[in-house]
Amino acid sequence: MIAATTAPALGIAFWRTALGATATAPWAVARHRRELVGLDRRRLLLAVAAGVLLAAHFATWIPSLRYTSVASSTALVATQPIWAALLARARGVRFGAGVWLGIVVSLVGILVLTGIDLSLDPRALFGDALALVGAMLAAAYVTVGERVRQDVSTANYTLIAYSSAALSLLALSSLLGIQLWGYSTRDWLLILTLTVLAQLLGHSLISATLRTTSATMTSIGILFEMPLATLMAAVFLGQWPPLAVLPALGLLLVGTAMVVRSGAAASRVLPDSPT
Repeated sequence: MIAATTAPALGIAFWRTALGATATAPWAVARHRRELVGLDRRRLLLAVAAGVLLAAHFATWIPSLRYTSVASSTALVATQPIWAALLARARGVRFGAGVWLGIVVSLVGILVLTGIDLSLDPRALFGDALALVGAMLAAAYVTVGERVRQDVSTANYTLIAYSSAALSLLALSSLLGIQLWGYSTRDWLLILTLTVLAQLLGHSLISATLRTTSATMTSIGILFEMPLATLMAAVFLGQWPPLAVLPALGLLLVGTAMVVRSGAAASRVLPDSPT
């Protein structure tokens, strides 16, 4: 849907977060007003930080679809669990050999994919880089969200995160002179559909699971996005991926699946202390 929309990439990002916040606000105020008013400074700042990271994720990944194919962009942003696992390791989570093997397989897939894209169209390499940075930022977003969701409701977390994301994207769009209105009816319908399906049902569902599921495991849903988005782009947009790209997509899918599967057995440990 993003690739089919002619509206500016940052405009799409702004409206999906702004509309997402608007739709979430009545529920948060009606059901969780007391918690919302009583949020302390630390939790509020963490939720705002998550929103800024979400804005940065959209500001890099969505524009990538203007430079590279849906298949490549989706495959690279699907490496999110890898970066989430690395962030978890930095926070003291210990992983087995399966996670590290999956990371190596995925990195090989990234190198192969970007090399093929570069040979086909030099512009695609820039799009690949944006998608990869978008994956890293998405991992940071769910990692921070995992901390916030331990004692903040889904409604209040998503309201604050989506609102801060929208404000960040509004400021960036204003700075860059991006048009945020005057789109075609078709574009508005696509943006509205994207908000309902990807923002409210997709991202909000991820936020809901962060209370009981790690950021690494929460990213498992993105494994289904890669093949489905590639197939839909081929059928509806005529973006059939070259045969040379398929092995790289396979490596990314397998490597990311290994990270998620092996990461399920990870156990949180405290940093070593002197004895």
